[in-house]
Amino acid sequence: MANRREAITAKEVARAGIHSQQLSRLVAEGRLERLARGLYRLNDRPPGQFIGLALASRAAPRGVICLLSALSFHDVGTQLPHEVWIALHRRTRIPALKWPRLRVVRFGGDSLTAGVERHRLEGLDIPIFGVAKTVADCFKYRNKVGLDVALEALREGWRARRFTMEEIGRFGRICRVEKVMRPYLEALVA
Repeated sequence: MANRREAITAKEVARAGIHSQQLSRLVAEGRLERLARGLYRLNDRPPGQFIGLALASRAAPRGVICLLSALSFHDVGTQLPHEVWIALHRRTRIPALKWPRLRVVRFGGDSLTAGVERHRLEGLDIPIFGVAKTVADCFKYRNKVGLDVALEALREGWRARRFTMEEIGRFGRICRVEKVMRPYLEALVA
């Protein structure tokens, strides 16, 4: 199983009929590496590019990768975050992880459920906000990420045709930043 995937979970191993003690034995022998609670990979395999996103998503299964981490994943802008930005519902507890560092942003209602895409990374299904939703979120949280980051994401996303004006308008309404974004959108298409 571990040869065919980047990472395997303890649940997948249990479903395959393998006892959890076998996992412990393989970790003790140095053949498997424990990445996080319930997540393992072959020891001789180098970690993938998105291992931080996978671990954060595994620790917070109801969370969604957002803002700077989503921009970096979609290759929009020049931001390279040193922590994983994750959106959690207001009442969800923050997971305790030693690595990667998490930057938690609280979302609620449609802000948390709209615009979510699922991507298969490191052997796991990871929810990540799409480009248009991420740009709208950058305007909503411009005090945290900076207005320059939001404008850069808007410009680059538009130039690369990663969203339409209809999409960005819809997510602007959901995030309640339609009026804030309007002058920048008008300047962009002028």
